[in-house]
Amino acid sequence: MKIGIGFGTKKNSLQLAKEVCEMALKESNIARPSIVFAFCNDKVDFDGYFNCLKEIFGSNLPIVGGSSVGIITNTFLSYNEYTAGIVVVESDSIEFVVASANNIDQNEKVAGETLAKKLSLGINNRSKLFMMFYDSIKIPAMPNSPPIMNASPPLIAGIESALSQMLPIIGAGLMGDMYFSPTRQFCGDSVSQQSVVGVVISGDFTPYFSIMHGCTPLDGIYHRITKMDGAVIYELDNKPIVGMIDRIYQNSNWKNEHPVRLLTMGVNCGDKYAPWEEEKYVNRLISGVLPDESGVIIFEPDLTEGTEVQFMLRDSRAMIRSAKENSRALVERIVAAGKKPFFGLYIDCAGRASMISDTPSEEAAEVQQICNSYGIPLFGIYSGVEVAPLLGKSRGLDWTGVLLIFAGDK
Repeated sequence: MKIGIGFGTKKNSLQLAKEVCEMALKESNIARPSIVFAFCNDKVDFDGYFNCLKEIFGSNLPIVGGSSVGIITNTFLSYNEYTAGIVVVESDSIEFVVASANNIDQNEKVAGETLAKKLSLGINNRSKLFMMFYDSIKIPAMPNSPPIMNASPPLIAGIESALSQMLPIIGAGLMGDMYFSPTRQFCGDSVSQQSVVGVVISGDFTPYFSIMHGCTPLDGIYHRITKMDGAVIYELDNKPIVGMIDRIYQNSNWKNEHPVRLLTMGVNCGDKYAPWEEEKYVNRLISGVLPDESGVIIFEPDLTEGTEVQFMLRDSRAMIRSAKENSRALVERIVAAGKKPFFGLYIDCAGRASMISDTPSEEAAEVQQICNSYGIPLFGIYSGVEVAPLLGKSRGLDWTGVLLIFAGDK
């Protein structure tokens, strides 16, 4: 298997596409590409970039990806400029089957079912992974209101209900900037919006993954959601949630943040009374407060009235430590299993970037360092939502990093 990675920053989208392709192909000596994964931020002309890629690789080669706040590789990390990156794959032993579905903003579950039905014919006993990328943004952020997100739980449920064989689902809800602007998807042979694109990957490889966390309980106190509608939480413990957050901050400045920088809502998926284990938590970012300040909007509308939650702190030191320790542990697990890692994909929440998390260094640099020390080619994107199995169930995650490593026999 050959992997070619290209990246760059340039205002001219056509020149940018040509440069990243030249870098990827020159580096890898690829002659017959099997698939291209391509991403760029919203400063780049999506149609011009995609069309140039099609001219270079030919109309029959699937190009999958789309919006990304930024790009991460072994030697590169950028989310502020006209940024793009690609991964070109050539393999005779690994197969890629691509399909897409539209209108995710109308009904996420139906879109997931439609996608899975298209891909089920490509699933066989050598299939190992279901990769997907979808539009995170249902309604973009406005000056006086936070964004509304497409929900990953019904999307994943729709996929799983129609799959002919259960596969781990790993992927991302895409966004192209830090301001929750409309996103675009590269769906194999076209550029689309409000879509989900899936890739069933089969063949001679083993996927390994790890989830990087970084949220710690504020005070350990559980609160019950007592009033909620969709993605909006109005009350915890029969008290207005906005007032509770005001008291935590001791001011109202957090209401101007999209998303809220310090706090998340955490759900403990493990034993309620066991010692805290970060890998047992699913965290939900708070997108912002409603214009009338009657409630807050969370990224994923998967919580319900009666759910017990905790206020969690976005702990930058824990985030960086988690990225370092979990990346190393994942690679060591692969090596101990007698496998050779040959490619790493890092799906990293944009909120973990140092510009947003106010850290002196990038947590993705920890992943870069581990991959470089083991000679693993790395490509990463900054996302809105990360999708991976947690405690045996594929889930949409927030403020996490998901490191997926493809490994083969030595």
